[in-house]
Amino acid sequence: MKTHKELLDEWMKEPEFVAEYDALADEFALFDEMLKARKNAGLTQADVAEKMGTQTPAVARLEASGRHKKHSPSLATLQKYAEAVGCRLDIRLIPR
Repeated sequence: MKTHKELLDEWMKEPEFVAEYDALADEFALFDEMLKARKNAGLTQADVAEKMGTQTPAVARLEASGRHKKHSPSLATLQKYAEAVGCRLDIRLIPR
């Protein structure tokens, strides 16, 4: 059985895969930041849900929404999440 890295290395040889992978980089970066912030705060999804006034499955969906491409979270939701994990949401436009 191949490891994740071995599979990724193999897939990265395919131009179509690389294009799709690169297109998702910003979304993955956002959700990685969210998970890192929650873990740094020492909180579980249930803790964050309580602080946000929602249910645990909603936080799980929020943290996974980038992988499922079903919807993008609103700014208000991202602000609630940031506050729940003891952070401030900072959105910037960066020239390419």
